[in-house]
Amino acid sequence: MSWDRACCARRLGKRKVIAETGAGQHGFATATMAARFGFDCKIYMGAVDVARQRPNVFWMENLGAEVIAVQDGQKTLKDAINECMRDWVTNMEDTHYILGTACGPHPFPEMVSWFQSIIGLEAREQMLTQTGRLPDRVYACVGGGSNAMGIFQGFFDDDVELIGVEAGGLGVGTYMHGARLAYDDASVGVAQGYKTYFLQNDDGNMNETHSVAAGLDYIGINPIFSHLWEQGKVRFEAATDEEVKETLKLTMRTEGLIPALESTHAFVTALKEAPTMAKDEIILINQSGRGDKDIFTIADALDDAKWKSFVEGKSDQYRAERG
Repeated sequence: MSWDRACCARRLGKRKVIAETGAGQHGFATATMAARFGFDCKIYMGAVDVARQRPNVFWMENLGAEVIAVQDGQKTLKDAINECMRDWVTNMEDTHYILGTACGPHPFPEMVSWFQSIIGLEAREQMLTQTGRLPDRVYACVGGGSNAMGIFQGFFDDDVELIGVEAGGLGVGTYMHGARLAYDDASVGVAQGYKTYFLQNDDGNMNETHSVAAGLDYIGINPIFSHLWEQGKVRFEAATDEEVKETLKLTMRTEGLIPALESTHAFVTALKEAPTMAKDEIILINQSGRGDKDIFTIADALDDAKWKSFVEGKSDQYRAERG
């Protein structure tokens, strides 16, 4: 998607690109594109996410991007988007905003969804090639909703159940989560240039959110998904932090896969529901990212003693070398 947006920026005559990122993957992709096309690049990222997604920050900076740690608000994705929009409206003459999720003002939700549709189109073709038929269910994690919109678009016109999995955080009733639709804690509002379901109070102020996954703690959801949910065309569930941790361990040991913490949310619900399905039914799970970027968060969540010892040793070595 970032390469398509690079063509847009070039066609518009822009020389600077900016982007927000939570998990760091969109920022990484944008920085890669900017290096290749010769754009000046700024990546806005909440300070909390900068700390827990340090591997992607390292690559973004070494690709030449300026990573700006946003200190406002909860210091996560919502606040990064706010800062990006402030930059964009101030510098529209020479700057193109490469919004990563399918939210924000028109035409971003539609544009991002269209670019991401290649995921679903290719998945559909591969499924028919490998199995001879379409899947019965498709699962994808949902933060803002870009990866889910991508995979689901390959199956909108088919008799395939589409399940979006949100961040259950600390669980229903705790209000420390990112589940807008699964927990029915959200209400319709307008923020960041668009109307959708937001986790907000009665005065329209945004609530605090939480997720072990940096890309899923966003306060709103793709407005297209809001419509599809109201029409009963997409079902939404939630996976808690604890479920994600246990499912990640299971997936690594039994499948040889290391999904990103965001993607693992989809695995949670898929594996939970699989025993209720017939043996000949087919499940498609969108693994939207790899867990390499989450190494620090995952090691901490799994309480890995060897990793802690390694990090502490490197820290002691660093201090000793610098006096």
